[in-house]
Amino acid sequence: MLGETQVVDPRATVKLHKCRLLVTSGPDTGRSMASDKERLRCGAHPGNDLVLVEDRTASRHHFEVQYTERGYLLVDLNSTNGTFLDGRRIERAYLSPGSQIRAGSSVITFAPLDEEVAVEPDREGELCGMVGQSVKMRQVFGLIKRIAPMDVSVIIQGETGTGKELVSSAIHELSGRKKGPMVVLDCGAIPPNLIESELFGHEKGAFTGATSSRPGAFERAQGGTIFLDELGELRLDLQPKLLRVLENREVRRVGGNDVIEVDCRVIAATHRDLVKEIAAGNFREDLYFRLSVIHIQLPPLRQRRDDIPLILKQALAEPEVVEKHGRKRFSAEALGLLMAYAWPGNVRELMNVLSHVLTFSDEGEEILPSHLPPR
Repeated sequence: MLGETQVVDPRATVKLHKCRLLVTSGPDTGRSMASDKERLRCGAHPGNDLVLVEDRTASRHHFEVQYTERGYLLVDLNSTNGTFLDGRRIERAYLSPGSQIRAGSSVITFAPLDEEVAVEPDREGELCGMVGQSVKMRQVFGLIKRIAPMDVSVIIQGETGTGKELVSSAIHELSGRKKGPMVVLDCGAIPPNLIESELFGHEKGAFTGATSSRPGAFERAQGGTIFLDELGELRLDLQPKLLRVLENREVRRVGGNDVIEVDCRVIAATHRDLVKEIAAGNFREDLYFRLSVIHIQLPPLRQRRDDIPLILKQALAEPEVVEKHGRKRFSAEALGLLMAYAWPGNVRELMNVLSHVLTFSDEGEEILPSHLPPR
């Protein structure tokens, strides 16, 4: 039920997921592994997380355990002899503490090791180019630092202009994937007839104008991070295709037959309340649960007005601004007007106002109320 969804609140705690797989019966009895990875694979191939070395009846890649917001999901990987959960053959099913998984001749016991930990507000008030001394933003910074190394999917929710792309960049830069690419795809800015090609790529001749093959965003993000901005605008008919990519870690280009494996972290952002969109039939519940392993809610600027002077000070100190306009500062009266404004466009609107001020203010150092655009 949607009412049972747990949303990670940056003001309180974050749930750190971890689980253990222990072989309790079969030729590999005693072999185990514990990890906080978003997905764990088990099988005979040495590249698996839990390798069944001695079990000759286990498939190379037998099953996978995926962490989702709803819980731990067991998925059979088209194994030869099937995957059984508590004696019943399954293709996919949610696990419970102590669940018994049979793969080949082996029985593996599942144990969740999740823990709820407090997220302390960051002391610095600055992170990867973002600034904020307000408690709300320092708590967001603390949450980013905590979850960045976890390599799990993240949904960032916030009004337009609150800095969702900056947050996604910070998560990427603080993660183990920082040396890989970060690919940004705005789902709301791409024409509906091109979004599938932009996501998954296309082969030459797949549609009119496809004069050559082109990799999609998931392929280009290989080894790094893909940021799906305004995910709430994604067409409903494309959402199952995106879900399959997330679950199978593979894409098929438009007009192509080959399956291409992809390895990238997925961060999504939206200005919409996706739970309400699910209730309205505009967004798939299963896609939401697959993506919202971690949910970050960004506060609007009107809820952190005390950060406005700091944001402006940082922007005015940028070398290119100083070189072009000299050193500037806001008068107390001008700053008071900015602090009193509601900022429906948030930090983006504030930056637009600053650009206007720098363009039309005179040579003096002080920025006065007369320099501000009408509001």
